[in-house]
Amino acid sequence: MSTRPWIVDDDLWALIEALLPPWPERSPGPRPVADRLCLQGILYVLHNDVAWQHLPLELGFGSGQTCWRRLERWQQAGVFDQLHRILLAELNAAGQLGWSRACVDGSHVRAKRGCRHRSVAGRPTPSGGSPAG
Repeated sequence: MSTRPWIVDDDLWALIEALLPPWPERSPGPRPVADRLCLQGILYVLHNDVAWQHLPLELGFGSGQTCWRRLERWQQAGVFDQLHRILLAELNAAGQLGWSRACVDGSHVRAKRGCRHRSVAGRPTPSGGSPAG
């Protein structure tokens, strides 16, 4: 493992770069910091558990505020959800996922044969109809 895990290698960057939304043609302000550098700044902040405003400018990742804004923009565009799915699919195809330890959260899985009529408290009513009240 790298001594600087916030540095993104070329293979991973190629995967991520394809998911990033295009930068607006006519955006106000100075020329933006490169996306790869911003991503590395984001990873630096998360890995080192520092506040955004404490991201050292001398690292070349841009300011903490720049990195935070880029993180917000990418999160809203669904970049990290897509990346998560792609990486899981690649790891699964390579046989690198241990599904024996997987769990399913019941709040996100539809109950196909669940009760159709539920009371306000979430308990089925005796007759299957509306609760008495």
